[in-house]
Amino acid sequence: MAEGDEDLPRDAKIVKSLLKSMGVEDYEPRVIHQFLELWYRYVVDVLTDAQVYSEHAGKPAIDCDDVKLAIQSKVNSSFSQPPPREVLLELARNRNKAPLPKSIAGPGIPLPPEQDTLIKPNYQLAIPNKQSSQAVEEMDEDEEGGVDPNPSQEQKTDMPQHTPQRVAFSLAKRPK
Repeated sequence: MAEGDEDLPRDAKIVKSLLKSMGVEDYEPRVIHQFLELWYRYVVDVLTDAQVYSEHAGKPAIDCDDVKLAIQSKVNSSFSQPPPREVLLELARNRNKAPLPKSIAGPGIPLPPEQDTLIKPNYQLAIPNKQSSQAVEEMDEDEEGGVDPNPSQEQKTDMPQHTPQRVAFSLAKRPK
């Protein structure tokens, strides 16, 4: 045995030997404790059910038949068997009798029309007004004429205002 096995309880040694017999060599030490917890919980559930069955039958103590019935009840409620292969084949034949509907869409994933989507492109661009060529010439003359570099508010109001225009449009599909 490996070192440290002397400290382990008998049940932990059994779990460890079961893991080794199944070819599991590398595992965390917590795995043994988790299996022990699962094992104890399962045994307590089975024995509790066996006690209920024994009391229902009017027996003074639990016997082997009560434990077998409790185990069978656990197996039936915990694990379900798949239907037989013949039943599955018959269901598949019945389902496959109806042909698949014809696809009306072309290749790829069919998408809803653009007007029904929330991702329809919608852009808003701010386009500034174009300055007239006369206003541009006046500004050039003012720069050359030695105008006060810090004009007052009154002088600023004479200059043309640049107010952007808002334009919204949708992208149309490009011809292919």
